[in-house]
Amino acid sequence: MANSPSGETLTERIVRVLETFDTDRTVQSAAEIGRRARLPSSTAHRMVAELVGCGLLERDEEQRVRLGMRLWELALRGSHALRLRQAALPFMERVQARVREHTQLAVVENGETLFVERLSHPKAGANITRVAGRLPLHASSAGLVLLAHSTEELRERVLAGPLEAVSPETVTDPARLRRDLARVLRDGFVVSPGSVEGVSTGVAVPVRERPAGPVIAALSVVLPRDTPPGQAIGELRAAASGIAAAYAATRP
Repeated sequence: MANSPSGETLTERIVRVLETFDTDRTVQSAAEIGRRARLPSSTAHRMVAELVGCGLLERDEEQRVRLGMRLWELALRGSHALRLRQAALPFMERVQARVREHTQLAVVENGETLFVERLSHPKAGANITRVAGRLPLHASSAGLVLLAHSTEELRERVLAGPLEAVSPETVTDPARLRRDLARVLRDGFVVSPGSVEGVSTGVAVPVRERPAGPVIAALSVVLPRDTPPGQAIGELRAAASGIAAAYAATRP
């Protein structure tokens, strides 16, 4: 791709445009996209028009812009996340039916915890995570599982900080976080009260690519703070074993 005067490729600028959208900002004007993507106004308007033309973006009746269905379609073709979600959903539904709070599936993406699915009971307690939402790896039960099973390079990079406090109880001390990660590897699960919200406890287990294979995801539930975690741990472990077998069976 040709470089811009700033040295960026066209692909890099397209990615910047798409990254201006998030779970809280789903619709924008072309001018807002340009400002957030740090692009000249004329460049932003031209790129938006071209991306609308090929279906990666769409305009509504007020000429505001949103992500297009074509982008969603392309993202699902052969997607690892789609395969994982399809394998996991029946087991997540079983956990959800028994725990009746929030059940979540997360993966590592670009050094963060990315939530790819969430099931919630109508009367479940507080939970700030959303499908396609992100949290720092050290700041949730799912993230702690993923970080414990990540590469040494990623683990050391996270431990080197900065460690953001998502809540007053998020672990931000590297030495304590290192001990917590060792405990996750030893126990095979994590119970993390207050790390995201003070009223909640996260409980998570690893999900493997196949039985006894490498860890590819974390399965978690979010419980009211004082709920004993024993039942949830058992349900999550059984579900994670089922997911590993189902995912392995879908390998091309």
